[in-house]
Amino acid sequence: MDQLVRVIAKDAPIKATALSATDLVERARAIHDTWPVATAALGRLLMGASMMGNMLKNEDGSVTLRIRGGGPLGSLTAVSDSQGNVRGYVTNPAVDVPRKAHAKLDVGAAVGCDGELTVIKDIGMREPYVGSVQLVGGEIAEDIAAYFMESEQIPTACALGVLVAPDQTVQAAGGYLIQLLPGATDEVISAVERGIAKVGAVSAKLDQGISPLDLLHEVLGEFELEVLETTPVEYRCQCSRERVSRALISMGKNELESLIQDQGSAELTCQFCDKVYHFSEDELKQLLLEATS
Repeated sequence: MDQLVRVIAKDAPIKATALSATDLVERARAIHDTWPVATAALGRLLMGASMMGNMLKNEDGSVTLRIRGGGPLGSLTAVSDSQGNVRGYVTNPAVDVPRKAHAKLDVGAAVGCDGELTVIKDIGMREPYVGSVQLVGGEIAEDIAAYFMESEQIPTACALGVLVAPDQTVQAAGGYLIQLLPGATDEVISAVERGIAKVGAVSAKLDQGISPLDLLHEVLGEFELEVLETTPVEYRCQCSRERVSRALISMGKNELESLIQDQGSAELTCQFCDKVYHFSEDELKQLLLEATS
């Protein structure tokens, strides 16, 4: 089972989150039939959204991450609830690009770096918070770290890894998010940097089956950690026939009438889980009544 853990350091102004997400990312791959580089890119964005969503204090809150980098993948979107359950999609899932050195997937080339990362936080206020930053390189982890530094002034280290097996399924996925709080000294910063350098690429650790908590213990080995929360996370779409019906009603009387006249029925596909909802002519006419009442 995929799991997310949040900790603080007892002896330094540090908070951190880590997660294992192999099943979550594999579920996204299976739903959207993504090719390896799309699997890695979407997986990284889903994991970043999951950790950011879990930080929300509002139970009904959500975080949306959207990347438009100008690369062949098109746009990528991930949405997390306040527990860290996520859903997402990529515009062009069947994309391949040349590998980098050592046959590594070139996520940056597939995403592109000529664009923005947009973060939308819905925390129950009248208007959601929206922040955008220019992409650093399209590798996603660095772009999330840049968002926190530029938009929220929180020094952040982020590592995200997705290992794709030869059969194109997800072999391992996970990562961490470490943030320095006000009062962090140069000594604390240096200790965090040493830990990050010591652990190195998170993908290799994930392939060893390391737990999220053990990953944080390795990166933050010079600090005493206190676990705040451990929670299961999953790929979870929130679509339903009722939600799709409301979306059709929101089209308005004229649009619904045109739909009935032109097509007689409707099939709507959820972009997050690819589930298809069919509405007959009689069902559309009932929705039209509701739209005009």
